[in-house]
Amino acid sequence: MQLDTRAQTLLKALVERYIADGQPVGSRALSKISGLELSPATIRNIMADLEEMGFVASPHTSAGRVPTPRGYRMFVDTLLTVQAIDETTVESKLQARLQTKSPQRIISNAAQVLSSLSQFAGVVLTPRHESVFQQIEFLRLSEKRILLVIVAPNGDVQNRLLLTEVDYSPSQLVQAANYINQHFANHSFDEVRTRLHGELKQLRDDMTNLMQAAVEAGSDAMAESAEEVVISGERNLLSVTDLASNMTSLRKLFDLFEQKTSLMQLLDVSSKATGVQIFIGGDSQLLPVDEMSVVTAPYEVNGKIVGTLGVIGPTRMAYERVIPIVDITAKLLSNALSHN
Repeated sequence: MQLDTRAQTLLKALVERYIADGQPVGSRALSKISGLELSPATIRNIMADLEEMGFVASPHTSAGRVPTPRGYRMFVDTLLTVQAIDETTVESKLQARLQTKSPQRIISNAAQVLSSLSQFAGVVLTPRHESVFQQIEFLRLSEKRILLVIVAPNGDVQNRLLLTEVDYSPSQLVQAANYINQHFANHSFDEVRTRLHGELKQLRDDMTNLMQAAVEAGSDAMAESAEEVVISGERNLLSVTDLASNMTSLRKLFDLFEQKTSLMQLLDVSSKATGVQIFIGGDSQLLPVDEMSVVTAPYEVNGKIVGTLGVIGPTRMAYERVIPIVDITAKLLSNALSHN
């Protein structure tokens, strides 16, 4: 819906003032801060029109007005002036935390930096995890009890206990491990599963069963080791009045953090877009809390988008400051992971 210049100016002034102090904004204040030479009566008429169109609302306790989700959406889409921030400050904070060889540690540190810089919650959707292994080993613990040791390409080690129907000898276990490592190293367990049936006909059935059990256990182990969503700074939101004052909203928010399904869906949607995306509670079906907003941006590895990061906070956040923080962090994370 198109607004004329005066209505846009007043809406922008109202949202900025409300974000700054959290109080309903009256016509007298708008007259002073908008820079428009309009009478209070004219301003009241324009505000009444904005309210009728759904961009602002009047709380029962005040003559002033507050932005609605639709008003926030209009503000961030067409009226927002993004604040120029010192990239070197963000970069210096990130670079110190990104000097590690572990991609998971880099991602975790990025979430912490987002939280620290925004004073809200930082979140990173990790790259889709393929259950690739570099090497496996079978260790006989006792009769019909075998320890499966899985080494990932990044050096991470996962262990799983296999309970078998056959008592395998140490030489049989070495034979089975050697076969898998020789034919399937640096492939995913999913690939091994599809190829296993046809390629193991020359081995005895009991050996085939052992390898199939190893593939299933290995796939589960690798999937469990991948933390799909990394969140940092959730406790910061307890000090946000707009969220903490409503126990129902707070409960929904922390359910979102605990369950993570809706959050993953939102981050997955934003990874299919380019640049910074803004989701506003009450405006987006993906957010369960009306007083909540999420600012996201995708990140890449060697030019390919592999995940999304962002800041979770109240709808009354300083978008002009949070947007460049998210944007710069996505670029620096992309560089760190690509060079790793």
